Amino acid sequence: MKRRLRSGLLGLGLLLLAFSLLTPSGAIAGGGASYPLGAESFMVGAAPPPGFYLKNYAYYYHADEMKDDHGDNIDVFDDITVWAEVLRFIWISEKEILGGNYGQHFFLPILDVSLDFDAPLGPKVKKGYDDTDVPYVIWSPFILAHHFLQGKLHTVLSLTDIYIPTGDDKGNLAGVGRNFWTFEPVFAVTYMPSPAWEFSLKFMYDFNTKQDDCPTVYGFNVDRTPGDEFHFDYSVSYGFSKSFRVGLSGYYYKQVSDDDYDIDSTLPPPVRDLLKKDEGNHSQVIAAGPGIWYNYKNMFFTLRTQFEFEAENKTEGQNVWFNIVYAF
Repeated sequence: MKRRLRSGLLGLGLLLLAFSLLTPSGAIAGGGASYPLGAESFMVGAAPPPGFYLKNYAYYYHADEMKDDHGDNIDVFDDITVWAEVLRFIWISEKEILGGNYGQHFFLPILDVSLDFDAPLGPKVKKGYDDTDVPYVIWSPFILAHHFLQGKLHTVLSLTDIYIPTGDDKGNLAGVGRNFWTFEPVFAVTYMPSPAWEFSLKFMYDFNTKQDDCPTVYGFNVDRTPGDEFHFDYSVSYGFSKSFRVGLSGYYYKQVSDDDYDIDSTLPPPVRDLLKKDEGNHSQVIAAGPGIWYNYKNMFFTLRTQFEFEAENKTEGQNVWFNIVYAF
C-alpha cells in the first residue's frame, strides 16, 4: 500500500538527497536495527551455572545528530529519545550437548520512542512522532554454554535469536511495533587470563525478512527488505575484588548488504530515485564508554554509558544501561 505525499512535501523530499529512510526504531537509517546495540558487556561469554535467571535491562538513549552517507549532519533532524525496559528469562540446564550446557532464553522488551524534526515530513507530514509498545519478543530455542581452561575461557553459542514481531509500525516514523522477523546467530566469548582481568566479545549477524508498508520521510509507505547487519558488543574490565570491577564497554555496527525496496511506477519518479539511492546507504556506528559491575549475594548489577562516533546513515548519541541479574 502506498500513501500519496501531501502538496509541498515532495519539494522538501527533493532537498533531502542524503537523507535515508528511518526504520520503525527511529534510530537508524538502514538495515533492520532490531538489536539494541551495547546491551551486553562484562563477562557476556561466561554463562552462569545450571539454573533459572532473570535479567532486567533499563535503557536510555538520546541523540541530537543524524549523519548522512558521508558522516555529515542532516540539518532537518532535531533529536530522538528512547526509553526501554527489557525482561530476559534465562534457563541453563544440566543436560550437556557436545560438552556444553544446553539452555534457552526469552526477551520481553517495552520501548518508548520520541522523534523530532525541524520540518514537517513523513507519512503524517509533521515535525514530531512518538510511540510506546512491545516491538517484538525474542526467543532462542538452542543455546550451548562451554567453560574451558579451568575457568579462564568461556563461550556461549545461540544458533539463532528469533525476533518475533508483535505488531506493525502504524505508518509512524517512531513506531515501535514491527512487521518483519529477524534471525540472529550469536557467539559470545569471555577470556579471563587472571581473576582480575576480563575480555569479552559478543558477535551477531542479522538476517531480516520483508517489511510491509515501511514508513518513509518522503510520505509514502513502501515495502522493503532490510539489509543484513554485522555487529558486536565488547568489554574490558578489571576486578578490584570478587564483587566489584570497572571497565570499558561499547559496540561496533555495520550494515553489510543493501536494503531492497519495492519501487514501482505508482511512485513519482523523484521519489523512486531517492529510494533507489537510499538502498545503497549502509548504516554504521562505533561506541565506547565506562562502566561498573557489582555482585551482591545472588544479584549482579551493571551500570554503563556509551558514546557513539563515526556514524553514517544513522543517529549519533549517547546511551545509559542499568542491568540487574537475579539468580533463583
